[in-house]
Amino acid sequence: MTPVFAVGASVPADGEILGVPVFQPLAIPEGAGASISSRFLKSAGFEGALGQTLRLQATDGSVVVAVGVGRADRLDGDVLRRAGAAFARAVGPARRVAVTLTAAARRRVATGAATQAVVEGIALGSYSFTAHKSNGDRPHHHVSVTVVGGDSAGLRRGQQMAEATARARDWVNEPPRVMTPRRLAAEAEQLAEDTGLDVDIWDEDRLASERMGCLLGVAAGAAEPPRLIRLVYEPPAPSRARATVALVGKGITFDSGGLSIKTSDGMRTMKSDMGGAAAVLSAMGALPALGVRVRVIGYACCTENMPSGTALHVGDVLTARNGATVEVLNTDAEGRLVLADGLSLAVESSPDAIIDLATLTGGQRVSLGSQVAALLANDDDVAEQVLAAADRAGEPAWRLPLWSGYRSHLDSDVADLKNIGQPGQAPTIVAALFLQEFVGGRPWAHLDIASPAWSDSDDGWRTKGATGWGVRTLLEALRAWEA
Repeated sequence: MTPVFAVGASVPADGEILGVPVFQPLAIPEGAGASISSRFLKSAGFEGALGQTLRLQATDGSVVVAVGVGRADRLDGDVLRRAGAAFARAVGPARRVAVTLTAAARRRVATGAATQAVVEGIALGSYSFTAHKSNGDRPHHHVSVTVVGGDSAGLRRGQQMAEATARARDWVNEPPRVMTPRRLAAEAEQLAEDTGLDVDIWDEDRLASERMGCLLGVAAGAAEPPRLIRLVYEPPAPSRARATVALVGKGITFDSGGLSIKTSDGMRTMKSDMGGAAAVLSAMGALPALGVRVRVIGYACCTENMPSGTALHVGDVLTARNGATVEVLNTDAEGRLVLADGLSLAVESSPDAIIDLATLTGGQRVSLGSQVAALLANDDDVAEQVLAAADRAGEPAWRLPLWSGYRSHLDSDVADLKNIGQPGQAPTIVAALFLQEFVGGRPWAHLDIASPAWSDSDDGWRTKGATGWGVRTLLEALRAWEA
């Protein structure tokens, strides 16, 4: 459950814990609301490093938590977000807390942006998935958090961004037997009802009549039927809409690899293979509250990838919605297949830009590790907007070249293209080149979030398990979209 936030002009008298920012080297910014001896902090081993915390007991029974924010000349929104998450983990089961972290932002980060970042950090750092815990324990739930000196609009944005991220985390964290394509479609329908979005769900019969051959090919081995989810957001005043943007998310609710089966360890986190679809759908649900002024159409291509007597064979040829034929030489390269149909469908709505999110390649982890997504794009303006949004969201992305010289790696002897390239050669780039075949020349950006979508430990605003990576990048990009 997301904490309840409020803005306050001063520290509440009934607060149990106060979070105070401390710079490195040791210094407390003006307006932080507490006086702590630098000598005492130093003697306790506290240096003010980003994310470091120290609990101090006052004589009246209240607690002050010193929160390191690092060097003043390096302070930005993501520093405040990470500091907020560190504070959330330090306070325990308190029910009334306050923070003065925005005091560190003076003359460095605008108050609204600083408040948004602090709220996001505390909310996301407080997150825990307890749906299947017998005691239902929520160790980081705070009844109320007062952001002293904060901005009301920034607070509302932070809450909406955090709630959308937590919703995506919840969906991905559910066991794959629970969060099936049909269940995700039901969640999307409820979200649409709650937020006023238009929704359309395609079942297996509709998918067949609509020529979604690649999605159906991947789904062939699963007992659970596939779904295509389409959500549409119309701005409050359509005549003022700046553009139409299509979002496409990979929604493999469990990936065994199909007949090209993964190892048991390789499947351990494969309920997270729907991270792109979860991000797209949950971000769509936040658009009305944020008052986004672009028209947005979201597509989620959802299925399981399972081995069985009816499963896709190595060597099969599938026909995508746009008519292109694909030779399948590895059934574990299924994400690009379902996205081929999703992107083809998105093109038909004539969007000004397309953005897709997918936990697509192991090469992303090799290239960029667990904290940086890969961005590939055919349009510099779209790429720059997504990169800037990712930076504001604290979800860093790095642009890789969409190198046309590797397109020949996808040449097939029996079809228009094959679904894998040459072993060990630029797999993330080659996968994006495959996707480019289905965007119809539209301005397009692809985010490969294979590793950032899941975390094996708490790290800053990311919590162990599903991270909800990409939700806030999408929302930041759409809030500021320039056609």
